[in-house]
Amino acid sequence: MTYQPSELQLERVAYKRSRAVRSVLIAAASTAVLGTVLVVAVTGSPGWQKVKETFLDLDTARSSLPAILDGLVLNLWLLLFCALGALALGLLVAVVKTLRGAVFFPVRALATAYTYGFRGMPLIIVLYVLCYGVPGLRFSWTPPVVVLGGIAIVVTYAAYIAEVFRAGIESVHPSQRAAARSLGLTYWQTMRHIVLPQAVRRVTPALLNDLVALQKDVGLVSIAGVIDAVRAAQIEVATSYNFTPYIIAGLIFVLLAIPLIAVTDWVTLRAARRQSAGGTS
Repeated sequence: MTYQPSELQLERVAYKRSRAVRSVLIAAASTAVLGTVLVVAVTGSPGWQKVKETFLDLDTARSSLPAILDGLVLNLWLLLFCALGALALGLLVAVVKTLRGAVFFPVRALATAYTYGFRGMPLIIVLYVLCYGVPGLRFSWTPPVVVLGGIAIVVTYAAYIAEVFRAGIESVHPSQRAAARSLGLTYWQTMRHIVLPQAVRRVTPALLNDLVALQKDVGLVSIAGVIDAVRAAQIEVATSYNFTPYIIAGLIFVLLAIPLIAVTDWVTLRAARRQSAGGTS
């Protein structure tokens, strides 16, 4: 016997569909009105023509795009290695901070001092210290400036990520650790098989949000003279006396961030739905 919805159910579905269509039409109309007002206000301003020539020149954008894209390759490599390094270091620091026992107090104190220090220190100052201070020591093994810039980003973001991981680890109920230990698992086996899988799943939206910020801040290595997308745009600006290359570089970073932001929103929404449905993690 096939399911046949009742008349009341059909009316309820039709009502919900009409309300959804009405909401979409209202949102589209209000967005169009707001967009029109903004466009008219900006393009009708007295200085619009000068701003357009200085920041939105198509010829300058076309000529500067290849150099910016060449520099963008370095940003992508930096993003990959800095993200992996920050996640690994952050997880290590978080595990160290959750160690129990008086014998681990020195490493706990060291990890706490690290997270306190680098969360309070502006990233640009860490970049200046590592990219200009370390080469000044004249060690024979001093790595290139781009590596030092990557290290600065890793140690700064790892401090934030460590706190995210720590919050996830401590959100796992202690009874689960006790149950695992009573089954004969060691401390590290308990962390690996019981605690960390749940902790990582719970803090995934926050981790993705930190990666979005990291994707944006890798461009700060340009202050050390590394020719990435931002530095390439700066060179083009100095050559053409036009700020359009900065707009092009900014739009490229936005386009790169959109997929990761969309994934972050999807994971956050999924976690919220699971929690509202009574899920355990």
